[in-house]
Amino acid sequence: MEIIKIESLSKYYGKARGVTDLSFSVDQGEFFGFIGPNGAGKSTTIRVLLGLIHGSYDKVEIFGKDIATHQQEILADVGFMSSEGMFYNGMKVKDIIRLSADLRKKDCSVEAKRLCDVLQLDTSRKIEELSLGNRKKVSIVCAMQHRPSLYIFDEPTSGLDPLIQHEFFTLLKERNKEGATVFLSSHILSEIQRYCDKAAIIREGKIVAYDNVEKLTKTKVRRITLIGNVDIESLAGVSQVKRLNGSMTFFYEGEIKNLLRVLEKADLKDLMINEPDLEEVFMHYYKKEGEIL
Repeated sequence: MEIIKIESLSKYYGKARGVTDLSFSVDQGEFFGFIGPNGAGKSTTIRVLLGLIHGSYDKVEIFGKDIATHQQEILADVGFMSSEGMFYNGMKVKDIIRLSADLRKKDCSVEAKRLCDVLQLDTSRKIEELSLGNRKKVSIVCAMQHRPSLYIFDEPTSGLDPLIQHEFFTLLKERNKEGATVFLSSHILSEIQRYCDKAAIIREGKIVAYDNVEKLTKTKVRRITLIGNVDIESLAGVSQVKRLNGSMTFFYEGEIKNLLRVLEKADLKDLMINEPDLEEVFMHYYKKEGEIL
């Protein structure tokens, strides 16, 4: 079953681009990564998906229901965490967490306490006294305490120390194993590669890659590292050339036989051919006119 379904979504802010003709889906039980730098359109997509802002589209559905006509019903079973972690000043952490549960008409006190203990969150402090990391912890508790079927997190780990990041992902993996679907928006590629099953890469408001994380790293592109005097100027399919102390590293997505033909004529001392990791694949998709964005 498709838990999230987006078809032909576009959103503009006046003449400024938000997202353009976006289409992808997330299946039930997936741990899905949504990758892109700031300004690529990740938050815009999420806000339209949750009905917080409106765009033009053929379909925007969660749980098979249109967000425009079933928003309240849908959001009752969604845990959302925004990137900002903003709350009412003057309230204590415990009051914010209780308010979040009351709005859902649920008693989440037992689960909230467990989450606060795991995340080392002091619930007696006032919101305005908290660092960004501690406000993010409050957001995590509010998003997870009612144990929804779908979690949507927008840049959740910025501001969290490494230990708490580990605890956060342990919690998410537990929920995912229990059958919950996780939608994780992030620009931290190691998070996506470590935890996600499938991912979409967004660039300038458009999806440029969409597949299983394992398949995304198994492209035709290869990272070539060599030592020696090699002329690759005439070789098609070469990009991102770096030279340092007699060595050369570049990406190659042409025919291997053409590469070997060039290397045969070269004064070559050493050669390594590797598959790129997700970060390198990401940067490959973000090339523009031969340069890295």
